[in-house]
Amino acid sequence: MMRIGVFSEDYKLQPLLSSALGKEFQVILESHEDGITQMLFAERCDVVILDLDSNYRSIEQRMACCRRIAENPVPSVVMADDSLRHAAIELVQLGAHGHCRKPPSVRELKAMLSRAYENAAFTRAPRAVQEPTEDAVLSDQAVRSPQEPTRGEAPISKLAIQCDQMIGHSQAMQQVYDLVKRVANLNASVLVTGESGTGKELIARAIHNTGARFRRPFVAVSCGAIPETLIEAELFGHEKGAFTGTVGAREGYLEQAGDGTLFLDEIGELSLSTQVKLLRVLQQREFCRLGSSRLIPLRARLVFATHRDLSELVAQGKFRQDLFYRINVMRIDAPALQEHPEDIPSIASHFLRRYSEEYDKPMEQIEPDAMSLLQRYSWPGNVRELENVIQQAIILAKTQSVRSEDLPHNIREEDVVSISDYHPDGSFERQLREYKIRLAATAVREHNGNKTLAARSLSISRAYLHRLIRLADQPMEMEEVLVASDGQEFGTA
Repeated sequence: MMRIGVFSEDYKLQPLLSSALGKEFQVILESHEDGITQMLFAERCDVVILDLDSNYRSIEQRMACCRRIAENPVPSVVMADDSLRHAAIELVQLGAHGHCRKPPSVRELKAMLSRAYENAAFTRAPRAVQEPTEDAVLSDQAVRSPQEPTRGEAPISKLAIQCDQMIGHSQAMQQVYDLVKRVANLNASVLVTGESGTGKELIARAIHNTGARFRRPFVAVSCGAIPETLIEAELFGHEKGAFTGTVGAREGYLEQAGDGTLFLDEIGELSLSTQVKLLRVLQQREFCRLGSSRLIPLRARLVFATHRDLSELVAQGKFRQDLFYRINVMRIDAPALQEHPEDIPSIASHFLRRYSEEYDKPMEQIEPDAMSLLQRYSWPGNVRELENVIQQAIILAKTQSVRSEDLPHNIREEDVVSISDYHPDGSFERQLREYKIRLAATAVREHNGNKTLAARSLSISRAYLHRLIRLADQPMEMEEVLVASDGQEFGTA
């Protein structure tokens, strides 16, 4: 039976939820911030309901706690009254599965809880094989056609890597699929980098499901969401009495992964002391539970991810250089959505179908004007933000089509950059590419060759800045432009 945690101060709502959900789920109630760690880790809730209400004493304090829960590996859904809808949306952007109005429809709430649990359950057990779709889809599982005899030999064009957030057949996504295929059957560590919301975990799942370990567990861990005092116990496990509050022995994530894959997200958030212990595990391929001296062999493959620049953290002394070399054997960059805008129509349509079904609100299409706005927007939150926008649009839509007025104000009002040096003899794509390259070159020059600062000034990722530089049609001309003020080529940042 699923264990549902309810984080709510509404003492009238608590018994109603217990009654409505109690026949199908085990409901655990918690009203105070102090009990959250107990609910998440000791009670082992499968899904947590976050209740937001403008009548609460300190909504800011409440939101701070809810933010920590939303970023936690335990899936969560948000209930909020109309005045706090913006806060619910923020929590969804941080990682909550979805949100609903308060008071909720019991049917809608049950559907959201089940879906959140099913999505999270994928990290603990492999899925069944399905027929492939026409598009290359980065999604919950890897699927193959009946003609493909083995997982290791399938061409990447036949591979559908499914997930809820990323769908694409652009060149940027094809590069990701190609790298997934190349590393799937290797035991080497893989580092997945990219901005928040680009689907780094989904790439890790694709690696797992495409390789020989696909029938073994996939365990995903968000390092930044686990309190520092608990991270070692969560990773390595512990014996009974290892520290105050332990009532029995428990396997850690390294053991739970078995012969499968352990995905450590936000690896840059680990403390230096934990980094030392993880480095030893990677070097020795063995570890001990807390409170035990018995060595346990590491059988799982490890895949790491971060949205931060680890080389910069190394330079700042916040990340161990030897650990960086250990985890950065093979690197895959998850492209930002602004790098493959041609995929936006198919991604948006996918979310339209998914959430119109989940909300039981039939939707036919996204109107051309609205789609044009979606393609012009810069998407700083990437696919996760697009998903959230489509959810909002479905809820607000008064017809069976998403119109431009159903989109958020910031998307409707974002200015389109005009290119003054327009040349009618060149294609739009070529001119846009050249314009981006010039912007990148100027930013790097103005920041004395520091790519990190240049990327930050343009609100793009450092990896995207590198791609813009490599796109230059005239390498020698670009080399002359992209030179730091001291006369040295800006090779490092």
